[in-house]
Amino acid sequence: MLGYVAPAPPEGFASWDDFNRTLPPEQRDSWFACTDPSGVGPRLYFQRVPEGKVVKNRLHLDVRVGTGLVGEERLAALEAECARLIQLGAARVRLLPADEENESCLVMQDVEGNEFCLA
Repeated sequence: MLGYVAPAPPEGFASWDDFNRTLPPEQRDSWFACTDPSGVGPRLYFQRVPEGKVVKNRLHLDVRVGTGLVGEERLAALEAECARLIQLGAARVRLLPADEENESCLVMQDVEGNEFCLA
């Protein structure tokens, strides 16, 4: 979604799958990191935790799509990104329309049901 890329696998491994096969089963696919190829954005690191999702995300991302846009122009940018992300497996949840304090944003879910917003 962000255009980030996965790093190369550790030295001596042709792929991350090859590396994962060397780990004990409980450690396989327990984390993932990605970086902004332009070097501008921060590195993102995700790790599995033993607790299941009960009510809320442990992390909520607001992905800036319509920065500087307002009204119909902003909605069009949000809808275009929403359509792209749906093709990648995300689901649209609801539109939060603009009010006196905030511009419109779209609430979405990733493939595991974690919510994020297109803002």
